[in-house]
Amino acid sequence: MKFFIPGGAGYIGTHISYMLLENDHDVVILDNFSNSSISSINSLENLSGKKVILYKGDVCNEEILSNIFNVHSFDGVIHLAALKSVSESIEQPKMYHKNNVEGTKCLLAAMRSFDIKNLVFSSSATVYGLPQYLPIDERHPLSSINPYAQTKLNIEQELETIAENEDDWKIVALRYFNPVGAHESGMIGESPLNTPNNIMPYIVNVANKELPYLKIFGNDYDTKDGTGVRDYIHVMDLAESHLMALNFIGIKVFDHGLKHTDENNSGFNVFNIGTGKGLSVLELVNTFQKVNDVEVPYEFTSRRPGDVSSCYADVDKSLKAFHWSARRTIEEMCISAWNFKN
Repeated sequence: MKFFIPGGAGYIGTHISYMLLENDHDVVILDNFSNSSISSINSLENLSGKKVILYKGDVCNEEILSNIFNVHSFDGVIHLAALKSVSESIEQPKMYHKNNVEGTKCLLAAMRSFDIKNLVFSSSATVYGLPQYLPIDERHPLSSINPYAQTKLNIEQELETIAENEDDWKIVALRYFNPVGAHESGMIGESPLNTPNNIMPYIVNVANKELPYLKIFGNDYDTKDGTGVRDYIHVMDLAESHLMALNFIGIKVFDHGLKHTDENNSGFNVFNIGTGKGLSVLELVNTFQKVNDVEVPYEFTSRRPGDVSSCYADVDKSLKAFHWSARRTIEEMCISAWNFKN
């Protein structure tokens, strides 16, 4: 089978692409390389031993999308093309709306034109806003506390409307919590072009002495050690969840070895993708230092606006629907992230 992956050259995209290639499927990637590089595609091909069909361009470009869909026949689309920095979205909300929301509308129009109605969408736990209870399940009220989160909410609402009003759409939105780590080979991983927004590449760069110390934002939260608690999930588990989502809508791409019924779920469905467990920033840093035998100097600084003390997922819905759960440990996340750097 063949899948179209806008944004597939990035951190999440390369790991999903690898899993599809490993399971003997073909991938076609569109990426504008705003936060990735061609080297990630080269590494993906070297790791998988297979060629990737790559288009350089923007998901907002209707001509490129039309050309891709004219040339290729796809079994489904995994939509990852999005800007994702919360701080940048506050500074440039119009850019985020254009790329994330309008880009998705362009993609949906192209899919509709070519009668491709199987979609897995990369959403985010930011759509829950400030947690009203823990763990957070999919019934938790939705809200946006920054423009990035608003784009994800807008897209989910658009997808739900399409599924309600148009026949035959099968759409799964996966609300990511905090993906970290890398493929165990060390060949693909998280490599942002600029100063990292996510904590793991920041930790790695400090351990590698590229940055002097890690800033920990807040040590006075109501948590076990005062630092924020998050749900960290290994990127390979996250990638695997996308294949399970395809299975869920009747596209059998992956046999995870568990007995489950044949499924062909239509409409719009949302799932949390996390581990269901919270880990503090200090616990993450200490684990990284221990398993990799390196030092990660850190300093506490003031809280960031909008940060919450704790945020972790209820994953019962995905467990029941996918017959699957995240299985890689925090130690594996830390070891693989350092292995990728070195």
